[in-house]
Amino acid sequence: MRAIKRLFLLLLLAGIVAGIFLYRDYRRFADTPMQLGTHELVLDVNLGTSFRSIVRKIKAATGNDASWWYWRMLAHEMGVLDGLHAGEYALTQIVTPRVLLQRMADGDVIHHQFTIIEGWRFKELRIALAKESKLEHTLDGLSDADVMTRIGAEGVLPEGRFLPETYSFVRRQKDVDVLKRAYKAMQTQLAKRWSERDPTLPLGSADELLTLASIVEKETGRAAERPRIAGVFVRRLKIPMMLQTDPTVIYGIGDSFNGNLTRRHLETDTPFNTYPRFGLPPTPIALPGDAALRAVSRPADGDALYFVAKGNGEHAFSATLAEHNRAVREYQLR
Repeated sequence: MRAIKRLFLLLLLAGIVAGIFLYRDYRRFADTPMQLGTHELVLDVNLGTSFRSIVRKIKAATGNDASWWYWRMLAHEMGVLDGLHAGEYALTQIVTPRVLLQRMADGDVIHHQFTIIEGWRFKELRIALAKESKLEHTLDGLSDADVMTRIGAEGVLPEGRFLPETYSFVRRQKDVDVLKRAYKAMQTQLAKRWSERDPTLPLGSADELLTLASIVEKETGRAAERPRIAGVFVRRLKIPMMLQTDPTVIYGIGDSFNGNLTRRHLETDTPFNTYPRFGLPPTPIALPGDAALRAVSRPADGDALYFVAKGNGEHAFSATLAEHNRAVREYQLR
């Protein structure tokens, strides 16, 4: 009997020692950074992945050899066993199992960026969007009109309607979601600039401000010049005087334009040719940034009615045709 008690005590003691060892090993596992080498890794978890499969992905990505039960115990202890989110997660050298599971519970996923460039046409925006491999593509093969319907803007022409900006997104987010955000951002910014506009502007609507801003955007890439160029166009509209701006002619030519603007192009009448026509073209010709919107809403004062490119990215401004002709000879015909 005494031997049985002694054996029982020994087994109990061994169990306690083993339990202490396992508990300490579990704690070490939970709060010790995983060995990831020198490079940051990415853990990609699809929607609907089971907890066991998530652990397999973690172990495959990190080389972590801890028992699946350790991961389950930790998730149960943290209360996140059934609350891990799908997505991409950054695995760094300092990440511990506890930190990783908390990130997954919080949905702290990697965010990617998509940048819409000032001056793009809508077709260029669609091409760039289609090339973004981390988005889920739902717009391929749709017409522009169908795309606008998808974003809740049925009947709205797309040119100029998306604010050039950098938009963040998570892997497998839909391309249409990015477009919706860019469309709403342009609506918000356009309404703001329209409400702040110079009351003497010869523009009848925010849409006309958008159209003129798209022309200013294509005329110069220099932020400091935009208010001056906007001022030239506004004064021409007030006189009235034809805008005679090359970017609208080029837009009207379309895909057949080969980069060489000729006199024949200037003399060919299209709805976008502002050489033989007064007023604004029927739609924007590109995506204007906020700087161009602001420039048109509050153009610079002055008396210039002409400008010509100097060849270095800047323009020479003139108040009279005689001055303009001299500037053309100096900068364009030398």
